[in-house]
Amino acid sequence: MVAGGVWGGGGAWRGGAGPRAFPCRTLVRAPALFHPTRFPEIPNPAKASRSTPRDTEPGDPRPRLEIISRRSRQQRCRQGRMQRHVDDTQAGAGPEAEQDEAPLLAQQPSCTGLCSTRCGLAVVLHISFFLAYTLRVSLSIAIIAMSNSSHPHSWSSSAPHSSDPGFAQDAPTYNWSAETQGIILSSFFYGYSLTQALGGYCSGLFGGKPVLGSGLLLSSVLTLLVPRSAELGVSCLIGLQVLLGLAEGVIFPAQYTLWAKWAPPLERSRLMNIADAGCTFGTFFALLVAGIICQSLGWPFVFYIFGGVGCAWCLCWFFLVHEDPAHHPWISAREQEYIVSSLAHQGSSHGRSLPLVAMAKSLPLWAITIACFCTDWLFYMLLTSMPMFMNNVLHFDLRENGFLSSLPYIGNGLGHILAGLLADFLLARRVLGTAAVRKFFSALGMLLPATFLVAVPYIGCSSTVVVVLLTLALTIMSMTGAGININHIDIAPRYAGFLLGITNTFGIVAGIIAPTTVGLLISQDLQTGWRNAFFLSAALNLFGLIFYIAFGSGTIQDWAREDTAGQ
Repeated sequence: MVAGGVWGGGGAWRGGAGPRAFPCRTLVRAPALFHPTRFPEIPNPAKASRSTPRDTEPGDPRPRLEIISRRSRQQRCRQGRMQRHVDDTQAGAGPEAEQDEAPLLAQQPSCTGLCSTRCGLAVVLHISFFLAYTLRVSLSIAIIAMSNSSHPHSWSSSAPHSSDPGFAQDAPTYNWSAETQGIILSSFFYGYSLTQALGGYCSGLFGGKPVLGSGLLLSSVLTLLVPRSAELGVSCLIGLQVLLGLAEGVIFPAQYTLWAKWAPPLERSRLMNIADAGCTFGTFFALLVAGIICQSLGWPFVFYIFGGVGCAWCLCWFFLVHEDPAHHPWISAREQEYIVSSLAHQGSSHGRSLPLVAMAKSLPLWAITIACFCTDWLFYMLLTSMPMFMNNVLHFDLRENGFLSSLPYIGNGLGHILAGLLADFLLARRVLGTAAVRKFFSALGMLLPATFLVAVPYIGCSSTVVVVLLTLALTIMSMTGAGININHIDIAPRYAGFLLGITNTFGIVAGIIAPTTVGLLISQDLQTGWRNAFFLSAALNLFGLIFYIAFGSGTIQDWAREDTAGQ
């Protein structure tokens, strides 16, 4: 009677509702949808005539047990195949060793969307990097208003109408030569290079949230003190800039420690590139707004406004950001399970010990380091020398020079986001493996800019084409954001922050050497010097790309696994 109530009266049962009535063939598997103790397995009508009464008793448990046993065997087989796939992938054996865990992860609920917690973390990091770069770049603009334009060797004295630059007249000015201004600006990088590896190590030990937040807060406070330190003397300002570099040096390695706990493998590219785009957008904003503030309010307010906003944002940072999904109070259970399960194979953060010897012998790590050195050489060469090239060779005036020099920042920021989205699309669709995706985007971001640089000396007097090529070179370099720039977290997620600190240190060295080399090359002959500078940068980029393609990897290295890290 219960069955009749469930199936309705549309002829579902033949021969009445008695205990020995047989169901039609189309409903033979229907009871499996219900609780097995209430609806036992019903025998097949084709075999009913050959069955004994004992076989057809409704309470006989044997058919149900056979089905349960068969399903259990099928589940064990599926679990065994999945486990063997994971073991083979992590061990790096066979021809598919370079493929990541994308086939398994793609079957899990992705919980994607702009409202997800990990996307919120990307936005928070984007704003944090935006502010960090406004703090870094603010002095580069304000120093023009801080320096006395009547000094014979001041940078600002070379500008047209520099005797009346339009800056607020009540702000103090200082008699700093061009050499003194260069020392003040470069002193930031002395401190910045010292805390890269230290910031990565401390973030792995104490967590990325406190290290990054403390670095940003200290940078904001020190920025507020710039006007006072300038009044005390140039030595005090140089010392403050060194401290500012020390504080900012821990920020970027710390973000990799956070992403190692928050970014699933199929979403690393877009999440990390959305965050990194804040650097270029912050630079563009500072270049655009700092001059307006200097003209309307006076140069001290550049540091008061940017530093004050940075301090206020740090309160939001410590309130909004949490170290990992397991400790986040507002994350959904579905998203938390997805992130934790997708990152379960990579292990926890490192302790006090580091496998330094194994790192020094790792070719994939050396591939990232050399490629980063070469790309940073090209980046800093263009960043610092492109305004000079436009002035000396193309003869643009100051207003045109500033506008054209800022264009690549917009393109670079948008390129970061686009590269991240495209890289994750290729991984999610299993078009390419992790290593292939990293090498593909690294090739785009290194080979094309090198080609543009080689073409510049042969363009001739077409200034428009030269500007387009140089702007495209800096813009397309953003493709490395989905390549070598995030490959650290692929090969060693437990040590990603420390590894970024190491490669960033090499990149800063390149940033110090590249402008000096350009100055030496163009000191003799202008045209030949610039051509040799472009050729040298292109050759270095090509060498770094070849080395990375040959030895780069996309799988976790043996020395980065939790069970072998202490050996």
